[in-house]
Amino acid sequence: MRIKKITAILLSLALGCMALSGCKKTETQTDDREIPVFTAANETIEGRKNIYLIVKNVDSSYWQVIMNAVRDSGNDHDCNIFSGGTHSEVDWDIQEKMLDNAVAAGADMIVFSPNESVRLAKKVSEIYNMGIPIVLVDTVVNTDDYCTCYMTDNLRAGQVAACEMIERLRAAGVSENEEANVAVQVGSFSSQTISERVAGFCQYWMKNAPSKWKVIDEVKSNEGSVERAVVCAEDFLKEYSGIKGVFGCNNGSAVGFARTIKALGRTDIAVVGFDYSDEMRDLIADESYNASTMLQKQYYMGYKAVEAAIAAANGEELPVKFVDTGITVVNRDTINDPEVQEVLSHN
Repeated sequence: MRIKKITAILLSLALGCMALSGCKKTETQTDDREIPVFTAANETIEGRKNIYLIVKNVDSSYWQVIMNAVRDSGNDHDCNIFSGGTHSEVDWDIQEKMLDNAVAAGADMIVFSPNESVRLAKKVSEIYNMGIPIVLVDTVVNTDDYCTCYMTDNLRAGQVAACEMIERLRAAGVSENEEANVAVQVGSFSSQTISERVAGFCQYWMKNAPSKWKVIDEVKSNEGSVERAVVCAEDFLKEYSGIKGVFGCNNGSAVGFARTIKALGRTDIAVVGFDYSDEMRDLIADESYNASTMLQKQYYMGYKAVEAAIAAANGEELPVKFVDTGITVVNRDTINDPEVQEVLSHN
């Protein structure tokens, strides 16, 4: 299967010639290692099946849409929904404990988005082999022991993002004979989702971008923190000259770039991101800036994941392991397209 056990390969392909670095915190923070508790997302009714949802970052607007989708689907399909998640997309060990807590609490089904594709594979397999249906959203794990996964085809999404970056730079009048640098920021180096996006971006870039347009060798990670995403963006602009474009591979990274570009008034830099945060929305709407974002269909992911979990619990064999939910490119030219507006109606 294409998406099984490829994290190391993708990292080697996309990042093998790049320096990997994190970004310094702007202030000392206390490491809160308490295990988050699950909260009832809808009315709890005795006798209904219980679905437990675990997401990567409960503070993110992207994940809040998924949480809303799972709640709505639970209401429509007569299930109790209990939701929770971490506050950072690198806290895979906390997610592991949350999976144990969901099982202990009597979960009939689990909808899960893993922070770590490799380290959480054993726990996912363990739960699946206990007979508890587990459906993945947004990110896959390195095992076949799950029911199905609703997610973006991230390799293709990275390719589309690179194509959009090239178009944004050309639209800005950047000459093919001019040296131009593009900075890449990620939320985590351990996410297979991120690995695929970076791999797809680099694949397309190497084949299609003018030779003088370069992706900066260093990829910065904000470790799932928007605060550090801003620091990463600021560091890129301080450390490298000739930056004409920035690519945020996930919601938080895109927010960090968008906030920094807007605060500095850098209308000369093209921004390509993921998801539709308030920051990306405002940048796209402002004609002074040159911005696009890869709009995922996360509401659909969450809603269909509940349906799949219920089907699996009822003994149905799900036809595929991977459902590509697709992406839509959002910029000023496409913002009013019916397809874009339909997806945004859930955000």
